[in-house]
Amino acid sequence: MSEKQLPVVVIGAGPAGLAAAAHLAERGIEPLVLEAGAAAGSAVREWGHVRLFSTWSEVVDPAAEKLLAPTGWSAPDGSTYPSGADWAEQYLQPLADVLGDKVRYGATVTGVSRLGRDRVVDADRELQPFTIHVRNADGREERITARAVIDASGTWSTPSPIGGDGLPALGEKAAADRISYRIPDLKDPAVRARYAGRRTAVIGSGASAFTALAALADLARKEDGTHAVWILRRGVTGSTFGGGTADQLPARGALGLAAKAAVDDGYADAVTGFRAGAVEKAGEQLVLVAEDGRRLDPVDEIIVLTGLRPDLSFLAELRLGLDERLQAPTELAPLIDPNQHSCGTVYPHGVNELSHPEKDVYLVGMKSYGRAPTFLAMTGYEQVRSIAAALAGDQEAAERVELVLPETGVCGGAGLFDEPEATPSDGGGCCSTPATIQIGTGAPASTGGC
Repeated sequence: MSEKQLPVVVIGAGPAGLAAAAHLAERGIEPLVLEAGAAAGSAVREWGHVRLFSTWSEVVDPAAEKLLAPTGWSAPDGSTYPSGADWAEQYLQPLADVLGDKVRYGATVTGVSRLGRDRVVDADRELQPFTIHVRNADGREERITARAVIDASGTWSTPSPIGGDGLPALGEKAAADRISYRIPDLKDPAVRARYAGRRTAVIGSGASAFTALAALADLARKEDGTHAVWILRRGVTGSTFGGGTADQLPARGALGLAAKAAVDDGYADAVTGFRAGAVEKAGEQLVLVAEDGRRLDPVDEIIVLTGLRPDLSFLAELRLGLDERLQAPTELAPLIDPNQHSCGTVYPHGVNELSHPEKDVYLVGMKSYGRAPTFLAMTGYEQVRSIAAALAGDQEAAERVELVLPETGVCGGAGLFDEPEATPSDGGGCCSTPATIQIGTGAPASTGGC
């Protein structure tokens, strides 16, 4: 079989992976999507109870919609906000069903390389197809050859740990039964019982932490004794709660406002400048200890929402060009670096910024951003459109990238605001110097039902 007849292997049947398959099919290129889970959007389903802050109109890929149209599928109301479950059931699974046997479930990719060439060998390297090692759900192993590889496996499987140094805190693994790395689904009776009437630490400063705080505050209004302790590694500034009403994605801005209300109404306390170094057991409770020795009052549960990171282990035999900080493609990293970029603006990017020294291998979707937290679905759709065009030999279309993202109203990422004085002061807009605000001054509200 000639290389042109080989499929393009897409790793992951999530939003970016299925969009990639749709764009490849539109270009007459055979895709093969390998999904470790039992259904499309397996990772999305795990946070199915969480509502997206993007509307339906922003999370449906145009090529995918064309593929779905002949089946009688109609897009949901574009102005409404789907939950993760809605997204998976009403869009991702129907799209995977249309793709049919181009999507394989229970297929875990364990390694990717060049046929007969490890990463050291130069000779005729680019003439060799890719070889993908797969472990199937029944334990059977196989090799698949491909003309190109698009890794859309995301970052969901590798959440970041508690430790402020990026490593697990001392005692974190030993206390694993009391620590969660996901937003709790408090509509699930078993999950609700875990947090009701208890004191829970929430570690993190992004939209996931906002969502967890708002959910725990709602539970506290109904269940006496429920309280949250919000732990931030940096100080509190005007950007701490996100863009608020300045956010061009209103639902995202509302998350930050809900988190602020949780603190202001007394359902959560905020602890700032706290970089955890250890988790110690105190009877049936846990005590968080900072790197500087500070100790917090005991808590019953800990929810860690400190970000996600890419799993690069199965790509070890490929020659990837990755930024040393973000673990994102080298050319893309400066455009998304949270230490430098503000307001959520991302310079338009496509195949050129996503290329690696290893030709025809691409990281897309959430995984392309490495550890940067500002990814939006529409970014991934534009990425795979560009890559599919390049693989089809249409370089003009590949380089014609148009991407306009809504501004967040948030001016910095994890690296910029450890110290408030590090903030750029350009004198206006959402990127002016944020004001320091005081939080946690409100008296606790009544805990009756609502």
